[in-house]
Amino acid sequence: MEILGLRAFADNYIWLLRHKGNAVAVDPGDAAPVLEHLRVSGDRLCAVLITHHHRDHIGGLSELAERFNIPAFGPGNEDIPGLTRIVQGGETIEVPGIGVHFDVLDVGGHTRGHIAYYRPKVLFCGDALFVLGCGRLFEGTPVQMSQSLTRIAALPRETQVYCAHEYAKNNLPFALAVEPGSATLQNRAELLRRSIAAGEPTVPMLLGDELDTNPFLRCEIPEVKEAARNFCGHALNHEINTPVEVFAALREWRNQL
Repeated sequence: MEILGLRAFADNYIWLLRHKGNAVAVDPGDAAPVLEHLRVSGDRLCAVLITHHHRDHIGGLSELAERFNIPAFGPGNEDIPGLTRIVQGGETIEVPGIGVHFDVLDVGGHTRGHIAYYRPKVLFCGDALFVLGCGRLFEGTPVQMSQSLTRIAALPRETQVYCAHEYAKNNLPFALAVEPGSATLQNRAELLRRSIAAGEPTVPMLLGDELDTNPFLRCEIPEVKEAARNFCGHALNHEINTPVEVFAALREWRNQL
């Protein structure tokens, strides 16, 4: 199976899973890039996978589903017109056309019903996790998002993470502010800067790299805890001790940048 990234809007990725002339689209916020790929490649669209209800992830769903009469998988507790197969965390689905099974993960927080799709070595996580970052909490709570990130962090380190936005350039300064003394982060920052300067994608990213450098996955690391406490020292009156408290502090810090 080949995974191809189509660019959409300013920084979105629409992921295409391709196998023997068949294709599955993940989070097609715009139908046009998918239709152009199908025209040029001759691939046949077989299904759509949706992670959450934001417009830049579902904007092309109705057109694609109606035009090709294909199944559309997505979370049932969000308002997503055009879904034909409601799924939730804990399920395993078989995606037609490409003969692949995915485990559905509950990764709510960015939105209430956000889900991700996982198979060995591959995760499509929508806006739950980014290079050196995570999604804003538009609907969920810090507890919910912290649990979701813990669920992702438990996957094998060799997992390739396909998120839906190119955010490395924006997230890098924050990660460096949280752990300025991390040699591992400094080394990764240099590699990311080279990719960014060359106009190369920084996604997919290796989960192991995120575990080693993404502050939102490192809420139990002493240096990260201390950075969160220092940020909150002038803003809050309670201690920052638990991973959820550290996460909430980091998320508020990042929101202000």
